[in-house]
Amino acid sequence: MDENYSLGFIEFDDQGQLHDRKQLEFLIDDLYSKAAKDNLLIVVFVHGWQHNAQHDDSYLTNFHKTLGKLSKLESQSARADKRPKRQISGVYLGWRGRSLDIPYINTSTFWERKNTAHTVGHGGVAEVFSRLEELRNVKISIDEAVPINKTRLVIIGHSFGGAVVYTALSQIFMDRFVQTKGPIGISSDVRGFGDLVVLINPAFEATRFLNLSLMANERGHYFATQLPVLAVMTSESDWATKYAFWAGRSVSTIFDTYKGISYINKAAGIKTTVSEKEANRTAIGHFKPIKTHFLEYKPIQKEENDMIAYQRVKAGWDNDAPDTSIEFSGSILHHKHNSISHNPYLIIKVDERIIPNHSDIFNDAVEDFIRNFILLSVQDS
Repeated sequence: MDENYSLGFIEFDDQGQLHDRKQLEFLIDDLYSKAAKDNLLIVVFVHGWQHNAQHDDSYLTNFHKTLGKLSKLESQSARADKRPKRQISGVYLGWRGRSLDIPYINTSTFWERKNTAHTVGHGGVAEVFSRLEELRNVKISIDEAVPINKTRLVIIGHSFGGAVVYTALSQIFMDRFVQTKGPIGISSDVRGFGDLVVLINPAFEATRFLNLSLMANERGHYFATQLPVLAVMTSESDWATKYAFWAGRSVSTIFDTYKGISYINKAAGIKTTVSEKEANRTAIGHFKPIKTHFLEYKPIQKEENDMIAYQRVKAGWDNDAPDTSIEFSGSILHHKHNSISHNPYLIIKVDERIIPNHSDIFNDAVEDFIRNFILLSVQDS
């Protein structure tokens, strides 16, 4: 059936250690067995604050539904491209995002859970991600000209789950960006981790991304073959990361020292100065100098064929440039003038009609955007 998928689980304790290594061993063995026979599209989801891996957690329930819908769209895409369908394999990474079950009082755990998220990201999560990417690389590296199996890997993190993911991968993003430059300048497309990383309402400060943002702008040019490698989506009405985050960081960083960082914005052609102080107090998705896109709401056309919408998205990315737009079924992605064409790092401000708050991330418009963005990013270059 078109909506077939599998789902595995890996859990971590507050120190970032695997809750049970047998979970990892079983998952990796299972995925290797599947990948020996079929193409896979591995989708990892890391939940955030106030969630966990319990069977009745709302995010786990919604992730099941998302995998089913993605499997259906992948079936349609495979038929249209005349290629074998990739089997959808979900991986749910659980940690104690919810440490208290007492209503109202549990909101006091915000900063304590933020620290735990970074600890988890520095721990066993990095190993899990590396093993999953190694599985992907093994399947495509035997003969790069004619891959025997085109397994793909996508990682999604929400809230402090976004902090978990970025903490584990930030240095890898930096290293792989540098590797795209040869002795005579730009020599290749930018590699990310796996095929795509998506962070939704991530709760970590902009300074953690700032250096990569400046490097991406400094490059000044990307090839037409460049695909997205990182998408950060933040609702304009997410109070948790917009207000509570800023207030808490303002107190916890009160004795830090700062400077201004000046650089030439290659897209806008102007000199820009970034405040380290504001970058260190502001969540990544609310820091204006690094925003590259705005995702505007539009009513979903229920009668529209999914493949027609997907082909429109592909064509839109092929023609990506500042001040252009890509139309999805339930949204329109506007490329701002301050970001160059085919920038692989998208920092997206999201219309509150698409993501109305910190936690409502599994509605039709969000899922439509992410499903099509995943298929865009895992296509054959």
